Amino acid sequence: MKSIVTLLYAIVMMVLACACSNTKYLKGNQQLYTGATVKIESTGKVPNKKELKNELSGLLRPEPNSSFLGLKIKLWAYNIAGNPTGKGLRYWLKYKFGEPPVLASLSAFEKNRAILQNRLENRGYFGDTVTFDTSVKSRRAYVTYTAAVRDQYQLGKVTFKLDSSELGKGIARTTRRSRLRPGNPYDLETIKEERTRIDNRLKQKGFYYFNEDYLLAKADSTVGDSKVDIAMQVKPEMPTKAGLPYRINDIYVYTDYDARDTAFRPRGTTHIGGYTIIDPEHKFKPQIFNRTLIFDSGDLYNREAHNLSLNRLTTLGVFKYVKARFREVPNAKQPLLNVYYYLTPTEKKSIRFEASALTKSNNANGGEVSVNWRHRNLLKGAELFVVSTYAGLEQQLSGQGNIATRRIGATVSISVPRLITPFVQFNTNSGFVPKTKAELGYEIYNRSNQYTLTSSKATFGYIFKESAQKEHTLNLVSINYVKPTDITPEFQAQLDTNITLARSIERQFIIGTNYNFNLNTQINPNRKRNNFYFNGNIDLSGNLLGAITGANIDKGKERQIFNTPFSQYTKLEADFRHYLSFGKFNQFVSRITAGVGFAYGNSSTLPFIKQFFAGGVNDIRAFRSRSLGPGTYYAGNRAEVGFLPDQPGDVKIEMNAEYRAKLFSIVRGALFIDAGNIWTRQADTARRGSQFSKDFLKEMAVGVGAGLRFDISILILRLDLAFPIRKPWLPENERWVIKNIDLGNSKWRKDNLVFNLAIGYPF
Repeated sequence: MKSIVTLLYAIVMMVLACACSNTKYLKGNQQLYTGATVKIESTGKVPNKKELKNELSGLLRPEPNSSFLGLKIKLWAYNIAGNPTGKGLRYWLKYKFGEPPVLASLSAFEKNRAILQNRLENRGYFGDTVTFDTSVKSRRAYVTYTAAVRDQYQLGKVTFKLDSSELGKGIARTTRRSRLRPGNPYDLETIKEERTRIDNRLKQKGFYYFNEDYLLAKADSTVGDSKVDIAMQVKPEMPTKAGLPYRINDIYVYTDYDARDTAFRPRGTTHIGGYTIIDPEHKFKPQIFNRTLIFDSGDLYNREAHNLSLNRLTTLGVFKYVKARFREVPNAKQPLLNVYYYLTPTEKKSIRFEASALTKSNNANGGEVSVNWRHRNLLKGAELFVVSTYAGLEQQLSGQGNIATRRIGATVSISVPRLITPFVQFNTNSGFVPKTKAELGYEIYNRSNQYTLTSSKATFGYIFKESAQKEHTLNLVSINYVKPTDITPEFQAQLDTNITLARSIERQFIIGTNYNFNLNTQINPNRKRNNFYFNGNIDLSGNLLGAITGANIDKGKERQIFNTPFSQYTKLEADFRHYLSFGKFNQFVSRITAGVGFAYGNSSTLPFIKQFFAGGVNDIRAFRSRSLGPGTYYAGNRAEVGFLPDQPGDVKIEMNAEYRAKLFSIVRGALFIDAGNIWTRQADTARRGSQFSKDFLKEMAVGVGAGLRFDISILILRLDLAFPIRKPWLPENERWVIKNIDLGNSKWRKDNLVFNLAIGYPF
């Protein structure tokens, strides 16, 4: 341990010594720019002073050379690389990893001063001054900008000078929600936002040709008492048509548009629901446009409907390019617009091959290949048809022989862009077309000299996106059937003595309904600092069958389907995450996830595939996959031949926190802490200490670690190294094991360090 600390200290001191020499590479009177600060001096009270200071600081340019732990490593690398004559390490250091020096510049400082002065005036600080002072030490320049501000001007009278035209009446109806209120601080940005707000409202009321630039805001700061009067009016030079509300006339849809083809082909024209569909090759059913487009002939132009229609056409997944054109109908008795949708289809069919390799903590090595074939317009109604096949092999090298695991399977699914219901036809005006999805799957899983599992699944349900951030998935029917075969006598002997192992491959029949809700604010481009993610899931199984058959296992009334007892349970899950960003590359992420399952009626326990597990690459990373818990129970290394004992539970609580930062180039770093455990709802005589109780917090496992992430554009390769600092299976007063950490001890490293290799972030 001491040698490691000494080595780390030597490395840090070496880098520090090198970094201190950055200024010796400067030429002549050059000075290294090390940053700047903004000071606000005022004679009165400045509202939101901290926010104003941060805003002004964000305007300063250029940014100084980047640093890591206070060391300008990239600048140092650039300097020591010299002038490389060809490709190689020095070239990479200088031009790929390195960063040229940011030099002090008087003209840049003066430009910053003018920018700060202008921003203060835009915020209502009229007549105030900004000065700057440069401090130079050891050829390093640091700048201090001082803003001497007085009282911020407030809005006085706010008037809208309007006439009695349709436009004037339209603007008047928007003023009730005006952001310009007497007494509010003067802010040029707020005035711009008010113009945009009015334009958006008018666009919803048919004023297609109106533009926010046609609104003029006159500001009068001479009224005294630190007040500014605002008069909003329409520019007199505005075109006449910009003041008229337009209605939709005819709607044309070109389904196979090519900008290079200027010839008009009237053949293949179909009229449906007020739409004219031009589809010479009859590639699409006209009904899909009737369901997808929002506009109808006679509707008042509405920009929201305009954007929704474009988005819905895009989400059909069959068009590569989508655009719309609105053209004024000449010589019409009233303002009318013809709408033209130009659609360029994407390739209908595609095939994708994938291959992957894996290494697991149970000494298993192997790989998998898959083939996915897609048809995006199977029945000419934008139906997505997918056939996927896969085959995989794992070879586990254990102390008692080689264990080979083979799996081969296929899934077939079809997704239809509408809700298929038996009695009622639904249509929505959201930006996303609702979909009905059906899927079938079959898999054969074989472990050599042990057993074979065959599993079948079928689902039918709906997918509805309320917005880009919110998605609902309702599977009306979800069926899983698992059947073990070819169990060897040797393995059967193990099953007879290991209930956990036996349950993992028992015959299962699951039929039910599940609902999932997903919220992700990271998709919103306006939310850059604080973002949230929530996923909630409700899984109900066997309740209808249980009611029909009167199943009650506690009373000896176990019922079967296909000679298999059906599962009856309710399972609830929730996953909440918070993303707090610091600048562009630093982020603090936290997660809380919890779940509980209740078995009843025809079942005494949850099906094995529906139970909770703890430990793994996306879980509590200091513990190997599915090895943690339940509760204070510890399985140790008591594994059967080729079997690592997965530990299932009925209750799960987990908390994670991770700080992510960019180190250099494509490399990101992370520090993390994970905590949690699983429990059973009922006492388990085979796993003492597994039952959930009011003392669950005392039974939480805790692990910490660090990781590297390589952002290779198409994927993120993640390497995490973690170790436990709290082990719940130890006696209560010995569970914290921080004092036992000994990185220099090989036995401690073998027993505690867990290496995780994965693709993507853990959460």
